[in-house]
Amino acid sequence: MAEEDGEPVRRARGWALVELAREDLELLAVADLEERIEALGAEIARTRAQLERKKAGRAAADALFGKRD
Repeated sequence: MAEEDGEPVRRARGWALVELAREDLELLAVADLEERIEALGAEIARTRAQLERKKAGRAAADALFGKRD
């Protein structure tokens, strides 16, 4: 109904990862699998970089305001 109203469908957080894990890898060729591994590796690097930014932000806040218990 939301798409019919011109509003985007709101999906749960992590839905893309769930859909990716459901994909049948048997249907992919070797080149496709290698490309997928490369893309997933890039996503892991992007996620790790974001995690480090978040940790740095938390550490800065803890240093400024004191650590929360």
